[in-house]
Amino acid sequence: MAHPWHPASWRDMPIRQVPSYPDAAALSAMEAKLTRFPPLVFAGEADRLTALLAQAGEGKAFVLQGGDCAESFADFHANTIRDTFRVLLQMAVVLTFGGGLPVVKLGRMAGQFAKPRSSDTETVEGQSLPSYRGDIINAPEFTEGARTPDPSRMEFAYLQSAATLNLLRAFATGGFADLHQVHQWNLGFVARSPLAERYADIAQRIDETLRFMAACGMNSITAPQIRETEFYTSHESLLLPFEEAMTREPSTHQGRHYACSAHFLWIGDRTRQPDGAHVEFLRGVANPIGLKVGPTTAVEDLLRLSEILNPNNTPGRLTFITRMGAAKLESNLPPLLRAIKKEGRKVTWLSDPMHGNTHSAGGYKTRSFDAILQEVRGFFDMHEAEGTIPGGVHVEMTGQDVTECLGGAHRLTEANLSENYATFCDPRLNAEQSLELAFLVAEELKSRRAATLHLRAAQ
Repeated sequence: MAHPWHPASWRDMPIRQVPSYPDAAALSAMEAKLTRFPPLVFAGEADRLTALLAQAGEGKAFVLQGGDCAESFADFHANTIRDTFRVLLQMAVVLTFGGGLPVVKLGRMAGQFAKPRSSDTETVEGQSLPSYRGDIINAPEFTEGARTPDPSRMEFAYLQSAATLNLLRAFATGGFADLHQVHQWNLGFVARSPLAERYADIAQRIDETLRFMAACGMNSITAPQIRETEFYTSHESLLLPFEEAMTREPSTHQGRHYACSAHFLWIGDRTRQPDGAHVEFLRGVANPIGLKVGPTTAVEDLLRLSEILNPNNTPGRLTFITRMGAAKLESNLPPLLRAIKKEGRKVTWLSDPMHGNTHSAGGYKTRSFDAILQEVRGFFDMHEAEGTIPGGVHVEMTGQDVTECLGGAHRLTEANLSENYATFCDPRLNAEQSLELAFLVAEELKSRRAATLHLRAAQ
């Protein structure tokens, strides 16, 4: 980029997915207020995550990114945070065993409040109002007052994010993440699952490993790694007035700006224009960043974006999150993998098997578990074919017993969707479906690891 970057340079660029605030003075006042608030995350944490993502890009770690499609003010509760965190821990333990790799845990939590929309307005019974863009911008109720963008909501989003982060840090270091406890939760899942026999082998092997570690003197008291975990937060960098207001230049990292609303921010598929405001903002922050890569992504655009967002080709700095859809993956992903590999670009690849597999059924927006699993498996297959590294998965999920996605071992059908369809935005995997996906991905990782070891032995 020829022009210099500063936290507000995005304002000179074309922008999409931006709300229209009717009171410009109130917006400016809120931005000024937020600049005085403490950062939500710290530069050292973001740097540590960059290093971990670099390991995933080299096949030395595996990333699990998961959480709500969009957090809400109304559903803010300690139990909700706890349950989602617990399921992510359970998934991570299973994936760690299956892949034989450390799992980088990255939550779509403590800041995932804004959502892109396909239209600026929504029309119901002849009345048109602004589309619901997430609780940080407006409210979901279909009234003029609720749908009018309100800058004061940014302050509440900040406060809720701070409280969520506080609880997550306590869970991560206060004993809630103890491996023995997480394993017991997984045993409970296996006992309930219709596929219990299939998953029992992995569960039994984890149990044997924990027993062996205990016999060697490694327990929750002697080894903090058993009772504690690292956990990072992420969200889509969509509402740029908020992101700019939360940007800091730490005294310990002078000359570098960090987006302190989360450890990891990503650019969505709708806002990835190389000359757009969202790319401009994220190119200048020092956080590790992500880019959603959809089926319309051209090779030349992806190469240009990789140069803009990671000009020094720093490992761990840039993560590509592919969201193709199971039916489009084979025709769209391999050319991108080849081009990035040929150019020697250092990126970490994740699979988002959710967004490209959305369809309508029974009047609800939903997703098929089978299609989600098919895209994940295809993601692994294509990386194997191209000699590149699948670095992890990115899923929209919740710890609650919702009925928003079809299928899974409990065979949710279209008739089940109305039982507990709770999302205001995109359908999420429930706790059981999330764990089932983790066990199935763990099987994939284990079988591919065994095949690699066999091939090396034969050579």
